[in-house]
Order: sequence, then C-alpha cells, then structure tokens
Amino acid sequence: MTASPAPAALTTRAQEVSSQIVEDILTLVRHETGSYDLPGLASGLDLLRELTVQRLGPPDHEERHPGGECGDTFTLTYGGTGPGHVALVGHYDTVWPTGTLAGWEQPALGEDGREKLSGPGIFDMKTGLAQGIWALKLARESSVPLPAVTFLFNGDEEIGSLSSRPVIEEVAQKVDVTLVLEPSAHGAVKTARKGTGIFHVTATGVESHAGLAPQDGASAITALSEFVVAAAKVAAPDKGTTINTGLFKGGSAINVVAGQATAGVDIRVSSAAEQARVDEELDAIEVSDPRVRIDIDHAWNRPPMTLNAASAPLLDMAREVAREQGRGHLPDAAVGGASDANFVAALGLPVLCGMGAVGDGAHAQGEFIYPDTVPAQTALVAGLLGRLAEPLRG
Repeated sequence: MTASPAPAALTTRAQEVSSQIVEDILTLVRHETGSYDLPGLASGLDLLRELTVQRLGPPDHEERHPGGECGDTFTLTYGGTGPGHVALVGHYDTVWPTGTLAGWEQPALGEDGREKLSGPGIFDMKTGLAQGIWALKLARESSVPLPAVTFLFNGDEEIGSLSSRPVIEEVAQKVDVTLVLEPSAHGAVKTARKGTGIFHVTATGVESHAGLAPQDGASAITALSEFVVAAAKVAAPDKGTTINTGLFKGGSAINVVAGQATAGVDIRVSSAAEQARVDEELDAIEVSDPRVRIDIDHAWNRPPMTLNAASAPLLDMAREVAREQGRGHLPDAAVGGASDANFVAALGLPVLCGMGAVGDGAHAQGEFIYPDTVPAQTALVAGLLGRLAEPLRG
C-alpha cells in the first residue's frame, strides 16, 4: 500500500489555512451562477478556473465542453506521481437566480454559539469546490505519491446534467475512483441516492362551448386531474418511491371545455425494480372519458445509486483515513436527492458522494455551512488522495 500523508500533519495544515479556504468559498459564492444565467455561468466558470490555477498552477491538460443552452463543463487534469487517477466532480451552478445575493441575510449564531456562514449555493455546493481544490494542494505539500487528479466542473447539475452527463460518464470510465464534492449528510458521506424521473404528461381532449354544448366537449383538465390523483396512489413511501405533481396547466378560456392540459411530475425511486413498476402502473391508468388521450413522457433523469461492490472498498478506505485523522467512525447515508454520482454508480464504478460541506438548507433560503468543519472535510479528501496513488483494488 502507498504511504499516505501523516494524518496529524494534514489536519493541522488544513486548520492553518482554514481562513484562506473560507475566503475562496466566499469568493465563489459572491459570484452568482444560477442554472439559467448563461453569462453568469460563463464568468463563474472562468473565476473557478482562475482560482484552481492560482492554488495549483496550470493543469497538464484542460478542456472546455460547450453546454449549449446549459452551462459549460470544464475538465482540468493534474498529473500524479503514481499510476492512480482520481476524478473530483462538482457543479458550479446553483438553484438561485441572479440577484438573490443582494437580499440574503447572514444567520445568527446557533443556540450553541456555533458560527454559520450563509449564501446562495454555499452549501450546495461551492464549499465542496473550494475544499476539493485545497485538498489536492495540501496533499501535494505532504510530499507523498499522489494519483493524477481530474477536476470536473459542470454548470447544469441542478437542471439534470443534460449536457454534462456524457462528459461525466466518459471521465468516470477513464479514472480509477470518482469523489463527488456534493455536501455531506451532516458529516456523513452519501452512498445511496434515489433515482429521479421528470415526467411530462399531456392530456388531449375535445374543445366545445361550456354553455351551449358542454356535452360535445371532453375536458383535458378533468381527465388530467383524474390521472394526477391516480398517479399519486402509485407512490410507495415504504419502498422509497414518491410521486409529486408540481406543475399543472391547461385550457384556453374559462368558457371553453379544455382541449389540452399538461402536468409536470417529479418521481423518486430507490431501485430499478420500483422504476419499472412505476412505468408500468402509470401507463395503465385510465381516465373516465375515453375521448381524452393521455401521453406520458417517461423521462428518467438519473438512475438510483446504491453502494455497489466497487465502491465498498472506497468507503472502507475513507473510514480508515477518518479514524487516522481523529474523526472516529465516518458514517454513510442514503438520501432522497440525486447527484452526478448516480451516473457513476450506475456504471458499476467506484464512487463516493457527499465529500463536501457540512451544514444544511440545500435549495432553501438561509442555506449555510459550519466553517469550523472546513479543515476536517478538506483533510479527509486530501488523505484519500494520498491513499489512491495506486489504483483501488476491491
């Protein structure tokens, strides 16, 4: 096994530079990068590249992959001193539209007097980006053999990684291990995530005058309402399956029997078997008026993520590093949200998610991190890099 950085030295050094890491985090947060703001995303990615080069020097290889209507994906590879190769993956887009920062308030100290730092995207996931950059910097300073490291920064994760998915899968298949810098689950790494579906359902009925000839019409709104109620009953929370209709619109005028209606349905599943069941049962739903046609776009965005056989040894390694650094047992967690780790796990490749921030409030006003956790989280990733100069064997 390759020698790893001295645990105490790594942790101490991370504590010494903690204020610099936090300042880098805040630099990223101050530049807003909402998923639909292409100019903001472009300049935000330029800033992220500049920060990476400032801390690590020019990469040995870099490539910018155009995102079209989404933010670009950028890869930067730094050569190592061992044969291993690790990908550090993180998204720089946030759910917050440009202008949110101006009205954002910093939270008061917690009841225990613990400091919090807040800002749009600070938890999900700009802290993880800065910590990943510094992790490689600290690992380099420890003068132990290191793997090559490819940073992958994508600007469309919050809207489904529509453009970046092929790049993520290509990179994951070229490296030995992928670490996703998404926020932790209160300090736990994430080894299981739900799969997600973003279904669009269209009802096509028959328009008629609501007063003169209502019997000639077939209401798309009524039929789609029936479908939505029936779809909700397909959910199986005990199996981890949830179904939520979050968007519903239709009709052309108040005095017209609606000829069309559409709904957007969010679906979360924990297994491929549940995914197949949901598909089958939604297709089987019938509405009371046979004149209305229901069309379902089965758009499964991310497959479920489980702790696969390739990832189990990586989790063991992370726990060993955590123990050596004085953290005790490193827990892992299954969560309802999805991430780009889902894509990697579905390929049967080793991946750990939730290697980033400790805090709370993702996608909520007031999302925050605990700055006192930044050194430990950074040291954990740095310590793992020091173990992965040789390809992981599991």
